[in-house]
Amino acid sequence: MLFRIHHVGIVVPSLEQAYRFWRDGLGLSIEKIAIIEDQGVKAALLNAGNSEIELLEPLGPDTPVGRFLARFGGGLHHLCFETDDVARELERARSMGLPLIDTSPRHGLAGLICFLHPKASCGVLVEYAQTLR
Repeated sequence: MLFRIHHVGIVVPSLEQAYRFWRDGLGLSIEKIAIIEDQGVKAALLNAGNSEIELLEPLGPDTPVGRFLARFGGGLHHLCFETDDVARELERARSMGLPLIDTSPRHGLAGLICFLHPKASCGVLVEYAQTLR
């Protein structure tokens, strides 16, 4: 079951530059910052009430987020839904024949995560996240 939009992922060239708008301009507080090597990003989660904004800075130009930045100049990257069981939701998507990026859950900034391919959702990259407490 999907509960809510957990976060919206936004690619930025620099977290420090992005903070000027998201943190300083809008007043969103930074909840968590981490380098996620296997995804090639430095990421920050900012509290936006009952949801979050995830800012993604590529660690290099040859990472998926680095290629996204080069191609589009940054901007909206993905939409993430919260679930209490990411493995179950991934299996449900697989059983429906939806195109997947991940074949099993993995760890990310938001907890246990997986991605559906944008072909499944009219061009939107969709993530599922299970917050680990």
